[in-house]
Amino acid sequence: MSVAGAESRIKQARKIQDEELLKFCAQISNLLNNQDYGTETLDSLQKLYLIIAVTKYSRKLTKEGIEKLESTLCWPKTTEQIQTLCAAILREISPCDHLTLSVSDCLDTKVLSLVFSVLLAQGNRKDEVHSVGQRVVKLLESRLPEGQSLRYLFPVLSKVIKLSPAILNEDQVNMINKKFVDWLRYASVQQGVLVSSGGFFSGSRTRQPGPINEVDGAVAADFFTVLSIGNYYTEDQWMNVHVFSMLRKWLLCYGSDVITGDDADIKSESEGSVMSMVSAASTSSRLLPPKERLREKALEYCLRLIEQSDRKAVKKLDSDLQKACLIEAVYLMDIICQQDSSFVYRAFSCLKALYSRICGDFAFARVILPIAQFFLRHSEMAAVESEAVYRHLFTKLPPELFHDSMFAFEFVQFCRENEKLLGETVSNFRQNFPNLLKFLAWHSPALIAEFVELLPALIVPETAIEMLHSLLDLPCMTAVLDVQLRSQSTPFNEKAPVDHNLKPSSSLEAFRHPYYRSMFLYILRGESGAGDTIDRLNLLHEVLLDMVNHSRILQCAQTVPILLQVYFNVVSEFADGTLINQLVLVLLERSSLLFNIKAFKTEVHRVFSSQLLVLCKLHPFVIVEQSKELLEFCGTVTNIQSKENFFTHIVWAIGEYLSVAYNDKCTVEIITRFFEALEALLFEITQLRPSASVPRHHPRVITVLMTTLSKLASRSQDLIPRVSLFLSKIRPFARSSAVASTYAEEDIEELLSRASELMNLLNLPNIAQFVLAPSAEHANPRYHRDTNVSLPLAMRTMTKLLQRGTNSVPG
Repeated sequence: MSVAGAESRIKQARKIQDEELLKFCAQISNLLNNQDYGTETLDSLQKLYLIIAVTKYSRKLTKEGIEKLESTLCWPKTTEQIQTLCAAILREISPCDHLTLSVSDCLDTKVLSLVFSVLLAQGNRKDEVHSVGQRVVKLLESRLPEGQSLRYLFPVLSKVIKLSPAILNEDQVNMINKKFVDWLRYASVQQGVLVSSGGFFSGSRTRQPGPINEVDGAVAADFFTVLSIGNYYTEDQWMNVHVFSMLRKWLLCYGSDVITGDDADIKSESEGSVMSMVSAASTSSRLLPPKERLREKALEYCLRLIEQSDRKAVKKLDSDLQKACLIEAVYLMDIICQQDSSFVYRAFSCLKALYSRICGDFAFARVILPIAQFFLRHSEMAAVESEAVYRHLFTKLPPELFHDSMFAFEFVQFCRENEKLLGETVSNFRQNFPNLLKFLAWHSPALIAEFVELLPALIVPETAIEMLHSLLDLPCMTAVLDVQLRSQSTPFNEKAPVDHNLKPSSSLEAFRHPYYRSMFLYILRGESGAGDTIDRLNLLHEVLLDMVNHSRILQCAQTVPILLQVYFNVVSEFADGTLINQLVLVLLERSSLLFNIKAFKTEVHRVFSSQLLVLCKLHPFVIVEQSKELLEFCGTVTNIQSKENFFTHIVWAIGEYLSVAYNDKCTVEIITRFFEALEALLFEITQLRPSASVPRHHPRVITVLMTTLSKLASRSQDLIPRVSLFLSKIRPFARSSAVASTYAEEDIEELLSRASELMNLLNLPNIAQFVLAPSAEHANPRYHRDTNVSLPLAMRTMTKLLQRGTNSVPG
């Protein structure tokens, strides 16, 4: 079914009203009453499940309808498909007060597993989890009738221990440990047989069963595992597969008695010399407690899987299964060694050989992750050099496999789960952050949540500036990665002559052009330290312009503001004056050098604006220390038009922090230079020449400029006449036809009101200095927020007195 068709069916299902649903349920009940399990009943149950599953609010069924679904589920003659659908519907409406199922409703284990899944969906309202758990344990202990199988209970057991691990007592855990050992290690090595009738494992045998094979077709040399191949399987072989599938969860839940210290050393000395990939059951092994014996047999099982994975599979499906089993086996070995460190030496010898065998094959890249996890946790104890593993993991794999969604997710998860250890012991973790960002650039929507958590671990003072540039260049990285993939799949004659004077017509041509090659290579770099950014960034943006509307790039651009917020939150915790100066310079520079996506620029400027104020508050000296760059930025009228919000915040910061109260190096000369630059700018945007164009900037820009000029004048009172003269000209500007046609009336009134207030304050210079330029100890927000203190009242009274009898803003 197409996506459009699926969406249409979902919408139709959501539109069905309750009354119509009840009628539909009555029809289904009639079909079930007649024991009609044909196509019509099957289709009707599928439709009912869809209606219930896709509706956000809980759909209610009648008590009679629920009882009919329950009885049909437990009826022995019901078909498997009908039973599965009945259970799925009952789970969807759970928790439900009308449910009457119990753990003893039937004996068939396949049906019981469905009944148990419904009971567990009830949410333990009537102690269902305990009842189900105890019934599963009892069934595992018992001998089932002919034709019944315990393997259907494993998903239920897995769910039970997830919901309530404490539900099993020590005796029950030991019993299951013993069962697991038997199923893991002692399953039959003969194939099952096809029976003529009476079920899979019953009836007369048609021929003598043959031995189990390996994936390469050879006869199995040792005990049965999930990688053993046969035409048919016995019950204990199926149990072997199911135990392996839930072994990791079981060990994490019930195998956590960690063995360390002298006991582990003594045990490891006696066992460490035994490097056999497969070990037979021994007398000493059988004397171990159930938990320790399960660990030992589980390790033997994993070693056997690793040995089997070295065989060349005949079928591709078996080759994929080999890789999946390798991943699970290494994770299991890691858990076993965490719980009993005496196994570390034995496991390491095997994993070192495995790594040497697969590290050159990218098809096994996902296996490298659990191996690296193992080395990270246990290499120090085993005194094993592991730097080569980490170097391969962080330098070789991301550039080759960034587009593999599964590998990308697992790689980032690995980094998140081990970020503390990686940060402390693996230099490549932070050194190769550009490689990690490739995953984010290519899979932005899927990995943004993970990177929000991971990014703080990657940010250190040494690479903070380069990290900021890299985050801002993330959409460019997405574009370059796309071009790189297209270049690899498109034929290209490297010996063909290149016209260096001819500008490339596409990003693909630019990627192959020697003049632009260095820019692309910088974006694709794998390690930090090659420089914070590149000089010709605007040129790179030009040649990538044909990709600006690609959906993957637009999605990536949407994540950058979120990551920038995380970045600045982290940096503000350790930034000193030197770093803050560098950051402010980057903000000024990169505000004009962003990938040409309008929404992206707007959002980045918004983050720049808020974070500039945070940086200035942390280090007010930055205004004086970067006065040259700030004057250059503020003296450019086009900065108002292209980045108005950011520009306004810079002007506000100048007015707030350019003061001797924050920096004793703030001289009258510096204040005057800033004043003259902002005065010329304000004059430029408010002049009323006949040729002057209609104002294109927000009135807020003018009010902030007026306020900042007044603040600077209050700190150098020789400038007061100049700003007063300018403020007196605001009324003609505000009442001009050009302004009236552009600004709303309330905006014009705000301009006039602000000019009037500032004029009144500047008429009393001493008060103006206190209000507009308070010292640090008097700059408490309470002065401006609390109407019960005397300052706001004094300001209002003064304004009324000065305005009485004369107009402060002549027109």
